[in-house]
Amino acid sequence: MDYLENKPIAVLGGGDTARGHAACAAIAGREVRLYELPEFFNDLGCIKDRREIRLGGIQESLYGHKCEGLARIDVVTDDMQKAVRGAGIIIIAFPSIGYKPFFEKLIPHLEDGMVIHFTTANFGSLVLRKMMREAGCTRKVILGEWSSQPYGIRNRTRGGVKMPEMNINYWAISLRGATLPMLDQDAFFESRKYVPSLDSVVHPVRGDTVADIGFSNINPILHCPGTLLGVGVMENWGLIYGENKYDFAIYSHAYCPSISRVQLAFYREECAIAEAMGVGIQEFKEQDFFSRSNILGSEHMGEDFVVPFDEQYTLALGTGPFSIDNRYITEDVPVGCHIFWELGKKFGIDVPVIESMITLGSVMTGIDFWKTGVTLKDLGIDHMNKTQLNAYLREGVYPA
Repeated sequence: MDYLENKPIAVLGGGDTARGHAACAAIAGREVRLYELPEFFNDLGCIKDRREIRLGGIQESLYGHKCEGLARIDVVTDDMQKAVRGAGIIIIAFPSIGYKPFFEKLIPHLEDGMVIHFTTANFGSLVLRKMMREAGCTRKVILGEWSSQPYGIRNRTRGGVKMPEMNINYWAISLRGATLPMLDQDAFFESRKYVPSLDSVVHPVRGDTVADIGFSNINPILHCPGTLLGVGVMENWGLIYGENKYDFAIYSHAYCPSISRVQLAFYREECAIAEAMGVGIQEFKEQDFFSRSNILGSEHMGEDFVVPFDEQYTLALGTGPFSIDNRYITEDVPVGCHIFWELGKKFGIDVPVIESMITLGSVMTGIDFWKTGVTLKDLGIDHMNKTQLNAYLREGVYPA
């Protein structure tokens, strides 16, 4: 995979995570191109004109990894061809609810040998493979997913204005990854060393298919029960509590033993689906859920890291969410939860806790996630039985 060393890196997306990936690549001396859809391009603010992003923040990590400084981005564009032509690595760093409009523009410009990294697993590789088939695209590209972003990152904002500065709270030391199909696993893991934003991940774990990586994405487990069951604290923070609204965090102010029990039950439902499908999932012990740091803490500080309920999780302060209309719900419910529910239904697994997240999220937001949620048909796997699905995930054999 050494051919990737001198090829540009294309980062697709204009939000916090995308800016972080682009900045890391630039600081490492790589040619980097940042792409955003035309309808959202102006949201990049001065970044689109000055092409500069500054990285800073606490950057907590067990091994002390940091990436800091002023990054100068080579290309900031809303032209997909300019972004990806000749690129080696393509980083998908935008919300999964936006897959279709990005992929429609990306597919015509794919080239043989490209390696695509989905930096938070939401079954995106299944969506892209499906759209490639439908478009008649036969380019030989590698599609791989990671269970989470390599960092916790937030845009620095002052007076309602987003600044070209990103604060990184922590760096992950361990992430789980896999490819579609699994035949590309070795090449994908080798390509990781050409992605500067993954340098902190010194303990990568090889997952068992991209379905495993979708189940191992901890966001739905952490975000949905924490936000929905902690909504009273969130909506009253800064009002009757007399605190700064933007200091709120579900980890710091909502998490409690009762919510942990719901998160554990949610995880056990995922485990039952994975077993029925014949795929893997990241293993967590019961006690891992019962702390403020929950199952997130070990990702950046190792298995011994625990912030108990009677202490404040200062690292999380100010990370929100600040409204029910946040990606913690508007993405993790219709994508993660709804896909899990459909897989449970397909493979005969009852998932009452996951189902409750969809129902409560729909009521609280006023959006019917039962109707708008991502389906197995959207992933191109609705017609497959267990044997066919595993053949597709592992060997790339798509049933007629």
